[in-house]
Amino acid sequence: MRFSPRRSAASLLILSLLLSGAPQSLAAPAQQPAAGVNQDAGKAQVRPWLYENSDVPIDAAWRFGALPNGLRYAVRRNGVPPGQVSIRLRVDVGSLMEREDEQGYAHYMEHLTMRGSRHVPDGESKRIWQRLGVTFGSDSNAQTTPTGTTYALDLPQATRASLSESMKILAGMMAEPNINETSVDAERAVVLAEKRESDGPQSRISDANRLHFFAGQPLAEHAPIGTVETLKTATPAKMEAFHQRWYRPENTVIAISGDIDPALAEQLIKDNFGSWTATGKGANIPDFGAPDPKAPATRIFVEPGVPVSLTMAWLRPWTPHADTIVYNQDKLTDMLALQIVSRRLERAARSGGSFLQASVEQQDVSRSADGTFVSIMPSNDDWQKALRDVRAIIEDAKAAPPSQAEIDREYAQMDTALAIQVENAPTEAGAKQATDLVSAVDIRETTVSPQAAVEIFRAGKPAMTPQKILDSTRRLFSAGVFRAMLVTSKVEPGQDERLAAALSAPVKAATDARLSDKPVTMADLPDLGTPGTVVSRTQVGLPGMETITFSNGVKLVLFANDAEPEKVRINVRFGHGQQAFSPVKPVPSWAGGYALMASGIGDLGQSELDELMIGRRMGMDFDTDDDAFEMQAVTRPADYQDQLRLFAAKLAKPGWDPAPIARVKTGAMVAYDAMSRAPDSVLGRDLNWLLHDKDVRFRTPSRAEIDALTPEAFRATWAPVLASGPIEIQLFGHVDADDAIKAVAATFGALPPRADTPVPDANKAMRFPAHVEKPVVLRHKGDKDQAAAVMAWPTAGGFALQQEGRQLEILTQIFNDRLFDKLRSTEGAVYSPSVQNNWPFSYDSGGYILVTSQVRPDRISYFYDAVKATAADLAANPVSADELQRAVAPMQQLLMRASTGNAFWMNQMEGATHDPRYVQAMQTMGKDMLSVTPAQLQALAAKYLVPAKSWSAIVLPEGVTAK
Repeated sequence: MRFSPRRSAASLLILSLLLSGAPQSLAAPAQQPAAGVNQDAGKAQVRPWLYENSDVPIDAAWRFGALPNGLRYAVRRNGVPPGQVSIRLRVDVGSLMEREDEQGYAHYMEHLTMRGSRHVPDGESKRIWQRLGVTFGSDSNAQTTPTGTTYALDLPQATRASLSESMKILAGMMAEPNINETSVDAERAVVLAEKRESDGPQSRISDANRLHFFAGQPLAEHAPIGTVETLKTATPAKMEAFHQRWYRPENTVIAISGDIDPALAEQLIKDNFGSWTATGKGANIPDFGAPDPKAPATRIFVEPGVPVSLTMAWLRPWTPHADTIVYNQDKLTDMLALQIVSRRLERAARSGGSFLQASVEQQDVSRSADGTFVSIMPSNDDWQKALRDVRAIIEDAKAAPPSQAEIDREYAQMDTALAIQVENAPTEAGAKQATDLVSAVDIRETTVSPQAAVEIFRAGKPAMTPQKILDSTRRLFSAGVFRAMLVTSKVEPGQDERLAAALSAPVKAATDARLSDKPVTMADLPDLGTPGTVVSRTQVGLPGMETITFSNGVKLVLFANDAEPEKVRINVRFGHGQQAFSPVKPVPSWAGGYALMASGIGDLGQSELDELMIGRRMGMDFDTDDDAFEMQAVTRPADYQDQLRLFAAKLAKPGWDPAPIARVKTGAMVAYDAMSRAPDSVLGRDLNWLLHDKDVRFRTPSRAEIDALTPEAFRATWAPVLASGPIEIQLFGHVDADDAIKAVAATFGALPPRADTPVPDANKAMRFPAHVEKPVVLRHKGDKDQAAAVMAWPTAGGFALQQEGRQLEILTQIFNDRLFDKLRSTEGAVYSPSVQNNWPFSYDSGGYILVTSQVRPDRISYFYDAVKATAADLAANPVSADELQRAVAPMQQLLMRASTGNAFWMNQMEGATHDPRYVQAMQTMGKDMLSVTPAQLQALAAKYLVPAKSWSAIVLPEGVTAK
């Protein structure tokens, strides 16, 4: 059973405000959106095809149907975001349906269909959709899994004409894709590039997992990407035969959710797919097999440089089942049982024991196995002790039932999660609904509304007794075929025997694994004192948005609205963020992301704070921005006042538990070697530091620095940060404005005034590295055929040239599109070239345009030639009107959709209380970005894409030279 919420359209007020400065030709649709009121949404239906053999409540918002040719569909109306229609088309063919000599063909076929069909020339569908405002890769994409292929299209500001054209394109892609020698050869290069770039330590570990855990089943050998041999031997005839067997209407499901009358959506499906007929005989879905008890139970896999990890699994056959209420209640009971074990494991990991992390979960894997999986990350090389300790905690869970308090704790968490789906139902996007429906088809289950889901869960509560939880735990950790795999970085004699012995050794149930039943309440938090008073309250930015200043200097940006019903977003910005640290003197800022929040409040540690938040929508996220540190949470009207108190208490009375420091150090050390094993890992480690001219604030700490960090040094760095500097609170969402102001006054307003130290000028300076004639060479220790290349040009930053900064977004989109067409679609030299614009508003310098891609070592020169030629052409010649439209239209639609939620406006208003230029920049965003001309883009390219200012780097395998 999948949960698919019922939605309604969001207000268009904010949307119209954003684009008020956009040119009329871009902002105004040529036709009215194809929207209408579905008069049948609430009527009862006879049990449709999705609900056969199920007694769960039908989600009446969906209209189900089937065409005479066997194609099934489901459509519904949804106005989130306004004007958008989301289409998901799923074909019941994945890598498990491939014959041995066809490995990778399902994914290959996905690529071929996206290139074109009888309705559109090769590659033209991408351009057509761009003109309609579709962003390639996010709004239009496809994915192949072991069990299916799904095509996704989110069509913004859909009209009847654009929908009709899009459905015609999709129908042609399915029925008559361009399968010929030219397209097969071109896409072969792309798929091989994708395979090469995806190869690496994690893909090899994933392959080893499949081979071991699913030995004797098709899943073991059939990865969606295929093999080099089968991809190289693919021919148009072979691909045509594969297409004929599997791309058939009876194997296809279409789900549409969007701002459209369901009757119109249904008619479009009939008009475009009703005539689809497949020739010849289709294939039956093969038997995916069952876990083989005769296959080896254990395996050692060696992958140099990776952290030691261990996975255990109890594998049971996957069988089709009736998706009934009782079945789902039993699944939820199993989930609750595993949550109890997971919480006990996390408590042990936090204490600094033998394992850094451990988790348990149940998975139905690709309709091949029903498995219970235990994943362990040891704290060091002593994996035997980590295994003993985890087994002891599981054995304890199998030995005796949990307490009622433990059951109540996890029940409250699950109930809250389901209730939140009900509360947020009006703002869930149609894209998610359409995806959820085809996902339900994939796993052969149903989808229900959030209200039905929570009712099913609550109706099953009386059966969730301690004994039933114990029975579930015992079954989940004993029934089925047992397998285990140890991943290690080095070969050691006798490892196989040691693993087998460790797994077969008797295990004694842990005696200290169970959590305390002592409740923790808000009364246990430190007292904050007398509430503050309001000294000013003014309108700012958008209608309904306010800035409130309190007597202690705390400032609040409040936007009370119901754009996202039952959702409240809080962002507490304090201090000076990255600018608080020196660009030349290292500090343990790298440890703050986890350890600062996990170190507790007052006498309460992280476990007590978890207890405090049980059954509530609260959080403690932390981030370091350019000019402020941030504590963030998404909460709800019932919980936001306590969320404010939690954040205020963190600033007023921070705890300094040393355990999170030890844990973050261990995690950094365990993962350290992995950062040198692949080109993308090396870039993740070093690129940001190099692009900022080796500013230490962007540097990955050395092993010595990690090892040397002490709790005292961590506190010396972070205690002043928590205690000083301005506080700006952003509170956006479904609240009463006066109540929200009182809540902030009682929490942050009660804090004493905070001292502030001005930021040194040196900390505000962002540098870009000097030009290099030859790329800087970095090395990785991974595959010899993998490399990465980077080229960057300095731009600027700040508000003085903000229009240029925003127009660079359009320029880089065009740059990216050209490189995609040249390097991927035409040449297949790389799979995922990327061009990005980074313009920091918090600094007056330090911005850059960045081109990155993985590439073969022997194609690096070709890559740079293509990048330089593209940059030179953009500077020498204006882009065409069509090319500009294909960049501007998706960006306009992206902004329009983002602006219907509070998160967008929150981000734009960060820092506005201390610099009003952020407000002005927010108000002119649409005009700044979307009113650009070809001549302006050419001027920007000539100004910034200057060869003599560029910087470049390559990541090569050790012992390999670039060509």
